[in-house]
Amino acid sequence: MKDVMLYKEFIGSVHYSTDDEVFFGKIEGIGDLITFEGSSVHDLKSAFEEAVEDYLKLCELNNKQPQKTYKGSFNVRISPELHGKAVREALLRGISLNQFIESAIKEKVLTLK
Repeated sequence: MKDVMLYKEFIGSVHYSTDDEVFFGKIEGIGDLITFEGSSVHDLKSAFEEAVEDYLKLCELNNKQPQKTYKGSFNVRISPELHGKAVREALLRGISLNQFIESAIKEKVLTLK
């Protein structure tokens, strides 16, 4: 994990503007654009937490789910060699390529926790 902050299950990106001499970021993984900034790391953390709290209140007022919803499908670009190996492994296991990729992602994500 790098250049991110966590607060109440929300992820905030972290960047620095040398021109403005300010830290800034946005709340990731939501359908809206919510940004925050601060002149120090402490200020940035406080601004991020305040942005999350304000966003949660706004969502509650508008009866809206705060987290972005996902369709469950996405495109992935990999090398042709890796693609071929994945198809071969899926065939040998008697499952579809989608099932193989889903199981690989589940295995990786579960090992991160």
